[in-house]
Amino acid sequence: MCETMIGEIAALGAALSWTISAVLYKKALLKTKPISANIVRLVCTSAILLTCLVIIGKFRVLTSLPLYAVFLASLSGIIGLGFGDTLYMVSLKLIGVARAVPVTCIYPLFNLLWAVFLLGEPVTLPVVLGAIMIVFGIWLLGKEKEKGISETHGKNLVRGVVSALATAMMWSVSIAMMDMAVTLPETSSLDNALAINTIRTTAIAVSLLTLSPVIDRDSGFLRMQRKTLAALILGGIIALGLGWFSLAFSFLHTSEARAVPLSSPTPLFSTLSAIVFLHERVTAKNAVGSTMIVVGVFLIFMVPSV
Repeated sequence: MCETMIGEIAALGAALSWTISAVLYKKALLKTKPISANIVRLVCTSAILLTCLVIIGKFRVLTSLPLYAVFLASLSGIIGLGFGDTLYMVSLKLIGVARAVPVTCIYPLFNLLWAVFLLGEPVTLPVVLGAIMIVFGIWLLGKEKEKGISETHGKNLVRGVVSALATAMMWSVSIAMMDMAVTLPETSSLDNALAINTIRTTAIAVSLLTLSPVIDRDSGFLRMQRKTLAALILGGIIALGLGWFSLAFSFLHTSEARAVPLSSPTPLFSTLSAIVFLHERVTAKNAVGSTMIVVGVFLIFMVPSV
C-alpha cells in the first residue's frame, strides 16, 4: 500500500471517528451543559492519553519536542478544542447532529480563505463553484420547513447555525496549526504526532479546569450521571484520541490539500447516524444540504490538485 493511500485512509478514519463522537456527545448533552461536557471530556481524555504514552514507553517524547511545536500544539488545542468544541456542543444541543455537523465541517473553506488572503493563492472556477455550493448547503440546513414554529425554536435554529459556523472557523485555524506542528523536520514521525496530539489536548484541559470556577460556576462537571460521563469519555477518546491522531498521522503521509477534504465526509455519515441512532427527523433539504457541502469541499480541494 503506497504512502499516500495510507494517509488518505487515516483521513477517512478521522471522519468516521468524529461522526461516532457526535452521536455520543448529543446523547450526553441531553443531561448537561456544553461547557461542563467539554471540561469533563477534555480532562478525562488528556489523562487517558498521558497514561497511554507512559504505558507504551513514549512519555519521554513529550520532553524532547521543540518549544515551537509545543506552542503550536497548545494554541491549536485552546482555539480548536476550547473555543471551537464548546461552540460545537452548543450547536449540537440546539439543532442536533444532522444540522450541526455538516455546518461545522465547512472548515476547509476557511482554510482556503486564509490561503487566499494571507498567502495570495489564486481563486479558480472550481473554488468559486465549491464555495457557492457550501453556502447554499448551509442555507438549506438552516431553513426550517415546518410552518408555525415557535419564536424560541426559530432563535435556537439561528443560534445553532451561527455557533456551528464559528466552530468551523476555529477548527480551520486549529488544524492549520496542527499541520505546522507535526510537519516540522524535527517532529515528522508517528511518535511525535502522538505526543503533539496529547499536548494539544492536555493544554486546553488544564486551562478549562483552572478556569472552571468562572466558566462553570455551578460545577456541573462534578455532578454528572454515570451514563452521561461514560458517553463523554468514550466520545473524547474516539474524537480526540483516535480522530485527531488519525488526521495528524495523515498529514505525515499526504498533503493537507488531500487530507482535509477526505476527513470531511462526516456530514453524510452524521445524517445517517442521526436517523439511525438519535431518531432525528431529517428532511430532504437536510440531506441535499449535507451532500452539497461535501461536494463543495471536494471541488475546492480535489479538483485543483489533480
